[in-house]
Amino acid sequence: MDKNAPQAIHLKDYAPPPYLIDTVDLAFDLGEDVTRVQSKLAMRSNPALAPASATGGGPLVLDGQDMRLVSVALDGRALDPSEYSVGPDSLTLPNPPADFILEIVTELRPQENTSLSGLYRTSGNFCTQCEAEGFRKITYFLDRPDVMARYRTTITADAMRYPVMLSNGNLVAASKMEADGRHTVSWEDPFAKPSYLFALVAGVLVHIEDTHVTKSGRTVALRIYVEPGNQDKCDHAMASLKKSMTWDEEVYGLEYDLDIFMIVAVGDFNMGAMENKGLNVFNTKYVLAKPETATDTDFLGVEAVVAHEYFHNWTGNRVTCRDWFQLSLKEGLTVFRDQEFSSDMHSRPVKRIADVQRLRAAQFPEDSGPMAHPIRPDSYIEINNFYTTTVYEKGAEVVRMIHTLLGADGFRKGMDLYFQRHDGQAVTCDDFVAAMADATSVDLGQFRRWYSQAGTPELDVTGAHDAAARTYRLTVRQSCPPTPGQPVKQPFHIPLALGLLDPSGADMPLRLAGEAAPAGTSRVLDVMEAEQVFDFVDVAEAPVPSLLRGFSAPVKLRFPHGVDDLTFLMANDSDAFNRWEAGQTLATRLMLDLVADRAAGRPLELSPGFIAAFGKILKDPTLDPAFAAQALTLPSEGYLGQQMPVIDVDGIHEVRAFCRRAIATALRDDLIATHRALGGNEPFAIDAAAIGRRSLKNLALGYLMALEESGREGTEAVELCVGQFHNAHAMTDVIAALGCLADTDLPQREVALRRFYDLWKDEPLVVDKWFSIQAMSERPGTLEEVKALLGHPAFEIRNPNKVYALIGGFAGGNPVRFHDIGGGGYRFLADQVLTLNALNPQVASRMVKMFARWRKYDPRRQALMRAELERIVQTPGLSRDVFEIASKSLEGA
Repeated sequence: MDKNAPQAIHLKDYAPPPYLIDTVDLAFDLGEDVTRVQSKLAMRSNPALAPASATGGGPLVLDGQDMRLVSVALDGRALDPSEYSVGPDSLTLPNPPADFILEIVTELRPQENTSLSGLYRTSGNFCTQCEAEGFRKITYFLDRPDVMARYRTTITADAMRYPVMLSNGNLVAASKMEADGRHTVSWEDPFAKPSYLFALVAGVLVHIEDTHVTKSGRTVALRIYVEPGNQDKCDHAMASLKKSMTWDEEVYGLEYDLDIFMIVAVGDFNMGAMENKGLNVFNTKYVLAKPETATDTDFLGVEAVVAHEYFHNWTGNRVTCRDWFQLSLKEGLTVFRDQEFSSDMHSRPVKRIADVQRLRAAQFPEDSGPMAHPIRPDSYIEINNFYTTTVYEKGAEVVRMIHTLLGADGFRKGMDLYFQRHDGQAVTCDDFVAAMADATSVDLGQFRRWYSQAGTPELDVTGAHDAAARTYRLTVRQSCPPTPGQPVKQPFHIPLALGLLDPSGADMPLRLAGEAAPAGTSRVLDVMEAEQVFDFVDVAEAPVPSLLRGFSAPVKLRFPHGVDDLTFLMANDSDAFNRWEAGQTLATRLMLDLVADRAAGRPLELSPGFIAAFGKILKDPTLDPAFAAQALTLPSEGYLGQQMPVIDVDGIHEVRAFCRRAIATALRDDLIATHRALGGNEPFAIDAAAIGRRSLKNLALGYLMALEESGREGTEAVELCVGQFHNAHAMTDVIAALGCLADTDLPQREVALRRFYDLWKDEPLVVDKWFSIQAMSERPGTLEEVKALLGHPAFEIRNPNKVYALIGGFAGGNPVRFHDIGGGGYRFLADQVLTLNALNPQVASRMVKMFARWRKYDPRRQALMRAELERIVQTPGLSRDVFEIASKSLEGA
């Protein structure tokens, strides 16, 4: 790469800051054209590096970008420009004293900030996003997470334009200036925090309010701020917040620590939400929800994200990261916590299935491509690119494995010790693991490799029954493919949960050789060697093993189960996850065989036994409908592609469509009966039972409409679909019907799309669904429709939600059309990446990741994607964000 290209930052080069900041006084004068920021920093040389002295700690280099420096003062004396130097990304004082007060004045233009990082304007309101490195766009600062300070923030602005002005902590002062119509507020946060947790919001906002009484008896005010007209969509978010606070007290003994907790929802936001201390800023997508405008997925998403950001108050805020390489310290841990919360609120098996589906769909491909990295990366060029499924979802799986190894009580002891040791500190992943090990005396030394080694481990397992000796031997071999920079991996410590089923389907008591008595019917084996043997005794009959129960480790498992064994597990396994997994394994195997049949020119035929198994699940009244819906969902095109050395885009698409039609044809009457039985407009509820019923009903509709994609009118399935679209009261059901119609050539398609937009054109989040449905349509002309929608009045490329819905929906959610052999989808995405690069590099980098696994495709598609990546990399003025993803994708090409 060009020697002038952005350079990587390495974990091995970490050094403590030479200076610390004890207090920060910020004064914002919010203006329509220019915003002035005055910062007053109480600083001192870091005593951990050298004893304090009159000469200080050497040069002070403060981070700063995209602002105008007005003045600098040291201990009350204005500095001459010759006494400091200003670079494009820094302000340097050559040798300040050991203890001093530094005052800096900067000017910003938030209305021109399309990156949505730092201080920006959205819908006429001021908002901040400072994680990871946005604070340096507000004032010059030691913008790193291991510099923690107490903040006092004063905001002054026009009282009519900005009646609500919020910041971190508790409100300590408020006044109105009658002469010029401006007013001032001051907020004070008593807890030291890094700059990435700073927040400010000002504008015309309304709020709903409630209270929470903690276990210790403190009353906390709860407020959710939104733009006028949206307050009727906040009740679910408020209920979710209160449930989260109660759950964290009951499960972890953690109470909230300020007098008020606030959430603000804004429409222009790069992420889902941000956990700023006491003032969470959310994307509207994860706050606004009512039955008429939000789907079940939306409701669950709101609940989970509200919980996630609230849980960060302790796992992220009170104890934060020493450096950004430790990002999973807070994110992996907090994702685990929000997953457990959601599991307790709803169906635990269904939640586990959903989490594993997401891991496999997004993280496993990341682990096997050019962007593979450990959950604690060794290096990065742009930290925003490491807010990845590896850091978050795989990070959560690593924490879950610790929970599995220690047990619930041991994990709680480890958490208690973690907070006891590190409250108010910026620490590392090693500190977290040490607390877990020290609290329980469990050796986690080898387990730490999960933090430093990339890639998805693979377990090859075989079993052998010795009837005469009444033993069953499991042989487990682990390996991990090479990843960039890590050609060889050391064995991981893998918790392998399992059970053994006897011929009747009952779980056998499990006793390993050398043990005095059985240890239950489901247990965890410690797999720690490249090859390991486990001998079970008192096994009279050949068992069917149920392996990796609950998906106890983020690995790929191979065991030579036959079709009969998989069918047996689908019917009998006491572990709900593994019942689902057996069906998915069988479906994947059969569908990949059909892809091979198609490639060889053989006719396609789906196994009658497989269809019969589907029918049995569909008609089983004892099954949870939510679980049944998961069990009846075929593996996705993306997941099937992961199982192939070269992805057969068209073959996978054709086979999956064929299977859906075959199942629908054979089970048509049962599918109609299921839809009718569950199709009543019952009172809306957002509990596990109601969500499950809607899920199964809409899955049945989807199968039925697979028969109608050729455009046949007048059939019972079409009547059901059109009737559901027009008559349903819940957005879940409306969207399900519209999504089915969008894939057809029926005249009702255009009618429904027009009607939906006309009804909901004033609801931006609902319009996003409209964009997504069209972007993911499997019809041949979808790309041209997507291009046309770029010019639609409701589309705004500066809004991340719109980009994710339309451009991301097409490139990430429509494999058969995005990967069309003509290459039009690739050219389209590259054009959009370059447009976004100049506006919002974070969003642009997320879009360019769609190209990262180009080597998995056939030579023609490889050449087309590679050409677009090279065009992107060679574009002048490319951001660090996009450069890193595109260049890593091309490495070695």
